[in-house]
Amino acid sequence: MALHVYNTLTREKELFEPREEGVVRMYNCGPTVYSRAHIGNLRSFLFADVLRRWLEASGYTVHQVMNITDVGHIQGDEDEGEDKLDVAARREKIDPLEIANRYAEQFLADVAALGVRAPEAYPRATEHIEGMLEIIEALLEKGHAYQVGEDVYFDVTSFPRYGALSGNRIEDLEAGARIEVRSEKRHPADFALWKSDPKHLMKWKSRFGEHGFPGWHIECSAMAIGLLGPELDIHTGGEDNVFPHHECEIAQSESWTGKPFARYWMHAKFLQVEGGKMSKSLGNVYTLADVTERGFDPRVLRYTLIRGHYRQPLNFTWEIMAESRAALEKLDELYRRLRMASEGKGASPGPEDGAELVEAAEERFREGMDDDLNVPIALSALFGLRDAVLAGSLGTVAAERGLAFVDRANDVLAVIDTAEEQPDAEIDALVKAREDARAAKDWAESDRLRDELAARGIVLQDSPQGTIWHRA
Repeated sequence: MALHVYNTLTREKELFEPREEGVVRMYNCGPTVYSRAHIGNLRSFLFADVLRRWLEASGYTVHQVMNITDVGHIQGDEDEGEDKLDVAARREKIDPLEIANRYAEQFLADVAALGVRAPEAYPRATEHIEGMLEIIEALLEKGHAYQVGEDVYFDVTSFPRYGALSGNRIEDLEAGARIEVRSEKRHPADFALWKSDPKHLMKWKSRFGEHGFPGWHIECSAMAIGLLGPELDIHTGGEDNVFPHHECEIAQSESWTGKPFARYWMHAKFLQVEGGKMSKSLGNVYTLADVTERGFDPRVLRYTLIRGHYRQPLNFTWEIMAESRAALEKLDELYRRLRMASEGKGASPGPEDGAELVEAAEERFREGMDDDLNVPIALSALFGLRDAVLAGSLGTVAAERGLAFVDRANDVLAVIDTAEEQPDAEIDALVKAREDARAAKDWAESDRLRDELAARGIVLQDSPQGTIWHRA
């Protein structure tokens, strides 16, 4: 089975075929750095990371870009109102670029802690102003944009396919919460490409005036096309990006280049917290810092946020985090037991015993990931293999293959602790003494040795094939 992905644009699951054989150009909508990314944001970024990892595991060369928005993102995703960076800068009484730099560095630290592979570039909007102005000028010349005073708007009626991504029709779009009606707009849905506001803290001089700054949508078009070319293979984001952001990206990009902007549009669902929306008023807008302060390793959060299908709602609770930690302990155990079995410890007598179980797990993992990144199916393959390992069904050769498979799977999921325990003769001696006490049915001595090992932070796991240990 080849990779199939759900395309928001066509509303169908499609065979993935990049424009250039073996090469994928992927753009991921990144953070607006006015505050620290919360776990809902992180779900979208982790989805993009798993997608990139699976593409690479499938043999593709991936050119990935994720933007950092540091200007022009108006509150409410509209044309009128305050820039999120301006609001944060005025609140903290510092320069907006200082705000942007602080939270951009925090974002990069957070995603690194979560095991996100760095893309080829993390472009910042403020670094691509010239490219934005070039696109705006071209759109004006082609009749897709118009100037009102020092502002420039995109004319949605000039692009017949406007609404194809979101399902909105131009004739149905009326004044509402997402569209600010201004008298100078030709149509309520027209969106700003360039704005002028003397009070805006970040502004650039152009032929349109002295106090200009870009609209949010034009930024991504300039960065994506500037770094990846006019035709992307994949564009991702959260479901809230579909409209207006991605809809507007398509309109302005294709009006400028005359080419399809992206072949596949993929969007992650919102993350729920305790069955509802995240809300500052409810105090449930959690960050990675909140997670680690509760004693959870970042990989537990990674597992929690990728464990469900990216197109399905996913719930977050601290109880689920505890369940995720327990699940990871089982996957860690799978890896340790495979490694031991491959060395002949606790392996089945027949070297090839269980080879078909490993092959079935490999196939199930691949089928799950190829089916629109169905991580739950992929994870079930790993847990199924664990059951076989615990039953002592694998010989040394099959265990070697199983170990190689789990390494490849973890290269995609990045949640299993594959670090090998360093030899420790003293611990090995205590474990052996406990095994001897159990064999002699000296339960008091066995318990004493277990307690001593536990006091040293050693976790024991008994099985018919013997006892293995690891550090807590």
